[in-house]
Amino acid sequence: MKVPGYYEFISPGKILSGKYALENIASEFTLLGSSRVLVLSDKVLEQLGQVKTLTDALVSGGVQVVRVFTDIPSDSSIEVVNLIANIYRQVNADSIVALGGGSVIDTAKGVRMLISQGGSDIMQFVGAEVLPYARHIPFAAVPTTSGTGSEATAVAVIKDNERKLKMEFISQFLLPDLAVLDERFTLSMPAKITAMTGLDALTHAIESYSCLQKNPVSQSLGRSAMLLISQNLEKCIKTPHDKQARLAMANGSLLAGSAFSNSMVGIVHAIGHSLGGVCSVPHGLAMAILLPHCMRFNLEKCEDDYAEILSFLVEPEEYVAIRKEDRASRCIDIISDFENRIASLSGLSLRLRDNKVDSSAFDEIADRAINDGAMIVNPKAVSREDVVSILNEAF
Repeated sequence: MKVPGYYEFISPGKILSGKYALENIASEFTLLGSSRVLVLSDKVLEQLGQVKTLTDALVSGGVQVVRVFTDIPSDSSIEVVNLIANIYRQVNADSIVALGGGSVIDTAKGVRMLISQGGSDIMQFVGAEVLPYARHIPFAAVPTTSGTGSEATAVAVIKDNERKLKMEFISQFLLPDLAVLDERFTLSMPAKITAMTGLDALTHAIESYSCLQKNPVSQSLGRSAMLLISQNLEKCIKTPHDKQARLAMANGSLLAGSAFSNSMVGIVHAIGHSLGGVCSVPHGLAMAILLPHCMRFNLEKCEDDYAEILSFLVEPEEYVAIRKEDRASRCIDIISDFENRIASLSGLSLRLRDNKVDSSAFDEIADRAINDGAMIVNPKAVSREDVVSILNEAF
């Protein structure tokens, strides 16, 4: 492992993981000086009764829930963020709790950004590290999927529906104060969602481990994430009510999120963002489809990193039996086999053609992908033609 000449690392806020994690949010908010909470979630979680579980825990802990907003779409949008910021002001809230997947948590990050900066339109703050320190808004993120790692990242992805673009907002001030991992909220995840989000987290771990901004801290977290995901994702699909496996996946997702939030990602995300924007492919599914193809594209630049990753995924005896020059390629094969096994168990297809993607969209996807910020830290330079070639391989 090489240490870069210079790197920075921002740790996530306080982590509450496991039994009673949810019940401890109220006391943590009291320490942060909060008493009037705006709860953000979605309609599905409201119907499942999970929103009530959260609000009951907050109220019993002495925190007032001043409003619950659940009209958040599957892709967070500029319009919804601006709307909720206005509601936050109207009800005189002083803190935010987000219960949900990446869209809900990213929406909450956007709302917090607007309130803390005193803005009226989130597009004022698009970009990387453009936010100054401003008013502190206590914020807890309670993920209900184990994939985005958004509860531990300094990144929010919010869609511009008019332009069909997913906009990235990056700042250390987006990190939640509390990352709350409670397996009760992940037990009801369907197999397909479990698979897509789990493979999304695996992609975060792998890209953060091998991209240009990798560092010893991000690689350490990425390694732990890969171990937790590879050992528990299949269990979560086969035995969905396995609390131990669900909590392990939640922790793996958080670790992968913290890793990539600091080192960033690469070509898989650059193409995946564009694939989602143009063809509405769910993010986790796009990651799963693209990962092996993009790893093969990067192989010549990532040989040492992929060989190290292989050592996390196989037994020591198997690792030493593989020739040194074959280890990186073998790593890709094992990851591809793992993905195919997960896809088979959950009913997913890892071909673009089976997920309503037409090859006529490849040119537009490529044009967008080469301008995506994630390409900047990819280990290998990427051309428009390279993107089209990868898309054809995945078709």
